[in-house]
Amino acid sequence: MSHLLSRSVSWLLNGVYLLLLLIGFPWIVWSACRYGKYRGGFAEKLLGWAPRSTGSRPTLWLHAVSVGEVNLLATLVREMASRHPDWRLVLSTTTKTGYDLARRKYADYAVFYAPLDFSWSVHTALRRVRPNLLVLAELELWPNWIRAARSEGVRVAVVNGRLSDSSFRDYCRIRPLVAALLRQVNLVAAQNAEVAQRFAHLGTHPGVLQVTGSLKYDGAVSDRNNPHTQQLRALAHFEPADVIWLAGSTQQPEEAIVLRIFQELTDEFPRLRLVLVPRHPERFAEVAQLLAGSGLSWLRRSGMKDGQITTTGQSPSPIVLVDTIGELGAWWGTANVGFVGGTFGSRGGQNMIEPAAYGVATCFGPNTRNFRDIVAQLLAAKAVEVVQDPAALAAFVRRALEDAGWAHQLGARARQFVASQQGATRHTIELLEPLV
Repeated sequence: MSHLLSRSVSWLLNGVYLLLLLIGFPWIVWSACRYGKYRGGFAEKLLGWAPRSTGSRPTLWLHAVSVGEVNLLATLVREMASRHPDWRLVLSTTTKTGYDLARRKYADYAVFYAPLDFSWSVHTALRRVRPNLLVLAELELWPNWIRAARSEGVRVAVVNGRLSDSSFRDYCRIRPLVAALLRQVNLVAAQNAEVAQRFAHLGTHPGVLQVTGSLKYDGAVSDRNNPHTQQLRALAHFEPADVIWLAGSTQQPEEAIVLRIFQELTDEFPRLRLVLVPRHPERFAEVAQLLAGSGLSWLRRSGMKDGQITTTGQSPSPIVLVDTIGELGAWWGTANVGFVGGTFGSRGGQNMIEPAAYGVATCFGPNTRNFRDIVAQLLAAKAVEVVQDPAALAAFVRRALEDAGWAHQLGARARQFVASQQGATRHTIELLEPLV
């Protein structure tokens, strides 16, 4: 009876997904034509044609939704491969940007698009990959996928588990359904005690719920002399006397705000340089137009090759527009002053651990709901500052320029805090190993 009920639920979900695809089809086509999204991986997504596993080695299937999760898994992949070289690791992702980055970052492993949550595609993918363990980064509760994994004898783990305020509210509205899914998961490794309590409230069994800390701390690089950062510094022609202000993961209208502040400061501080890193690739052209109209000297990261750069305008203090994917972490290593974007708008913030790890004097706007716990810890350590509006951001940057000692101390506290939080990778792997 329960088997028939499960099949009925799966086919009901299939119908809902097909209806949503039909409704969203015009938008999908428009996005594919305009931004190049959704063009690849149709067989993998719709039919589950993931790469086939051969041999009898234990296999771990790690799933990362997009760029953030792809980067997040780096320490886990590296440590797992070192401890278990006989295990096979494969990685799936959902977005094109995540897929492109994963292909570069994990070139030694099979990388593919994850199947959409249709019953036929997830079953086919699982039978082709034949994993012993499916590892989901942060939270991906797809009903057919999790049910299919359990029916195929595959254990399921959530690592670096997180539940934002909005996600938690949404899941609470359908708590019985979420609880039924979470009861099929073998491990939930939560980032902190608050997240663990949320998972428990949603119905996660206490026996599978663990607090490990955040993998993001382990993945943060603190060495400014790493080869990638040094290469970028040379390509941008940054000099030791330059002061680099980096605005990372920005969204509209943050680039305009940052550019206006830069224009106000650049005459007074001629060694100030600006690095702009928009969050979404589809906005690169829009930000380029903004820079083109500024009258300032600027250059594209994509135009930096073999030390040759092309600039426009006459200002001696050029701006770098980073129009590439997956390099923000290395660019943070060039910065003295940092602004984390997505915090003046509605996005809810972006990762502020990377600049903190490098010892960048870091600030961000008031909207950081998606990183509330990390922000609280950094603020308690007096390692970052919140700027409530553009005027406060301008004041922060000015103070960092006028008082280098203050900026250095702020960055040093941030770096020390990140170092004190590391260790989640080892704890997570120790929990995953018995499941394989």
